[in-house]
Amino acid sequence: MTERLGLIAGNGRFPFLVLNAARARGMEVVVAAIKEETFPEIEREGAAAVYWLSLGELSKLIETFKREGISQAVMAGQVKHRQIFSSIRPDWRLAKVLLSLGTRNTDSLIGAIAKVLADEGITLLSSTDLLEPLLAKSGVLTSRAPNEQELKDIDYGRSVARHVAQYDLGQTVVVAGAACVAVEAMEGTDACINRAGQLMAIMKSGGDASTFSRDLVVVKVAKPNQDMRFDVPVVGVKTIETMKAAGATCLAVDAGKCLTIDGDAVFARANQCGIAIVAG
Repeated sequence: MTERLGLIAGNGRFPFLVLNAARARGMEVVVAAIKEETFPEIEREGAAAVYWLSLGELSKLIETFKREGISQAVMAGQVKHRQIFSSIRPDWRLAKVLLSLGTRNTDSLIGAIAKVLADEGITLLSSTDLLEPLLAKSGVLTSRAPNEQELKDIDYGRSVARHVAQYDLGQTVVVAGAACVAVEAMEGTDACINRAGQLMAIMKSGGDASTFSRDLVVVKVAKPNQDMRFDVPVVGVKTIETMKAAGATCLAVDAGKCLTIDGDAVFARANQCGIAIVAG
């Protein structure tokens, strides 16, 4: 019998990569696509079936997977934090989960949903099991290594980012001259980098030659005890383009815990832009 896998698909290319990797292993994939997030092209990727669900339809998700004989599933692709906590219209089952939460952050919510799924006989697997080659390897990943100032900013940025990440506020910080310029919250990584670039532009337009006119370094970390089943740190070519537009010159990520969603194209584009990437 052909192995069947459920895929809970958010936005971006991540769900497409998981779907294609699973199919390459001979699996039949049943997609639960989130209406508010998933790209419509998912229907053309060869899934056994695609079902469109709105955020909050937890009961419908469970019923769909049970009807399709799904006992294992993966989550892939972002669901914007502001969608989760502002646009969601919970059914009775999800409303019960929300009422049970001690803290209203993404980890606690998705962790509680994972428990409900497990209680219903549906085990959430790590999506990275299918995409191990895309996990960042340790070391310098571009032709240019970070310079001395960038290395100092990386060390400082990692200490700040790890403190922020433990509270599930965000996983990215942007640093210049050992000063924290921007911290990611619900807006996401790209918006955080853009905000840092805007702040830098304001400083430069005012003729400020201080710390804030130096190059930006972006640091993205995994959470302490990162649950690789969901909310996996991801960077892609779009991240590099955003950094270039913002004036950022270096990216640091956690080795083995960050997916380079576009594979080697990420490093090729970084090389073209003169951006250093390092994983540690």
